[in-house]
Formats: sequence, structure tokens, C-alpha cells
Amino acid sequence: MQEQGFETGNTIKLAERRVFSNSFKPLYNEGMALVEQAAEYLDGEGRAAAKSLSRVGATLYAAESMRLTTRLMQIASWLLLQRAANSGEMTRDQVASEKSKVRLDTASAQDDTPGWSDLPESFRAIVDHSLRLQALVRRMDDQIYGEIVGRGPVGAVRTGNPVSDQLNLLQTAFARG
Repeated sequence: MQEQGFETGNTIKLAERRVFSNSFKPLYNEGMALVEQAAEYLDGEGRAAAKSLSRVGATLYAAESMRLTTRLMQIASWLLLQRAANSGEMTRDQVASEKSKVRLDTASAQDDTPGWSDLPESFRAIVDHSLRLQALVRRMDDQIYGEIVGRGPVGAVRTGNPVSDQLNLLQTAFARG
């Protein structure tokens, strides 16, 4: 028996209950604050710190900055979709369809990668926070939607332009009526 989409049989989906209730707001706020923190860091302190890195460190910093930005945009897209469903702006079916464009699997360099320890501590802290948040969102996504995260339904093949997909996803999340 299914009640409000939270229970299947005798199983209560805690992640689903969290996303579709007021307890979602702290997670949403954490994700959006991390996006803002990373942007401020990369545009300010991080830009200045990158100039003093070795060639290996600077290359790693550039690559990891791109991974960080991609990871955070994907997390933000997922959070915006859940917020749209939570507020009734999108149906859960619409969210499930749109979220198939979101990829929650952006990797990061390992701690033992040459040059990793040369990166600024504040940058590494932001990367670590983003990885923990991505792991949490992935678990929640899997518990709620029961799909292979980032690829849509099992067996689905991801096609198209990832940038275009992301822009369409953001447009859908912000579209009204």
C-alpha cells in the first residue's frame, strides 16, 4: 500500500520524506551556500593563490576547479528540481524525467595525486565538502528514484550536449506556469 508516495509496503523511504518536507530546506541551503562559497573563492582568494602554485599544482588546480564547478552545478540542479517538486511547481514525474539529465558522479583527484598537497587548504576543504554533499545527494537520489544515478532508468543511454542539457534543466526548474 502506498501512502503519499512515502511508503511502499511496510518500507518508509526516509530520503523521500526528507526531500518532500520542510527538512529539505537545510540541505538546499547548504548546497546553495557551497555553490556561492566556491564561486567567491575561485574568483578571489583562489585566483590569487593559484598564481603561486608550481606548474604541477597549477595544472591540478585548474582541472580540479573545473571538476568542482561541474559537481556543484549538478548538485544545484538536483536541489532545484527537488525544491520545484516540494513546492508543487513540478510534478514528481516531471522531476524524475528532468533529473535524468543531472549527473551526480563527478570524480575528483585523489589525495595522493602529485601536487594535491600543494593546493591551498581552503580549496581542498571546499572540494571535500562538495564530494561529501554529492555522495549524500547520490544516496538520496537512489533511495527516492531507485535509478542508476546520473543515467536515468537502468539501460538508458545518455545522449545530447551536456551543456545544453544543463541549460534546459535550469530553465525548466525556474520556469513558471
